[in-house]
Amino acid sequence: MSTFTPPAPPAYAGAGPRVKAAKVATELLAPAHLVVALLLLVGWHSTRSFAGVGWGLLAGAFCGAVPLALVQLGVRRGRLSDRHVRVRRQRLVPFGASLLSVAGGVVLLLALDAPRDVSALVVAMLGGLASVLVVTVWWQISAHNAVAGGTVTILLLVFGLPALPSVLLVLVSGWSRRVLKAHTWAQLVYGTALGAVAAALFAVAR
Repeated sequence: MSTFTPPAPPAYAGAGPRVKAAKVATELLAPAHLVVALLLLVGWHSTRSFAGVGWGLLAGAFCGAVPLALVQLGVRRGRLSDRHVRVRRQRLVPFGASLLSVAGGVVLLLALDAPRDVSALVVAMLGGLASVLVVTVWWQISAHNAVAGGTVTILLLVFGLPALPSVLLVLVSGWSRRVLKAHTWAQLVYGTALGAVAAALFAVAR
């Protein structure tokens, strides 16, 4: 039996429309959702066909579905506070397991000769997750904004200036996490910067 005692409900429980909107934004822009959506989009772009979408789905299983399933399992077993893992010390195990899953995805995609952009994107995700994991040892950086920052950077690298409106992903994600008192401004800014820097691996690996 788990000895974990869940933390008290957040202060925003039962709050007004602004907070409810922030909660919806936080859920929609959750890291796993952005990761899978980005892989599907880049997968399609890599081949201009549904074959690319299939590669994106395969990568998404390792980079999005498995990590999310691990977190949900931890929540059900009472070992994690919630699906966003608000307690920093609880993040190390699921983040570490997710790192192994993404690494496995990289190996499989390379072995199957997946489209270069899809493989490069998963390599960048591996670097981003490893970076967040290292920082998490001593500070609760925003994983939401790290993924949002990385997503925007990748979209700009792939699609150029037409992808500039995607910057809204970072702004909305940061706004929602701040409204919900999940992170400080510093944690949001550094998370965004870390994700953007890690995404530069995409340009190197493609």
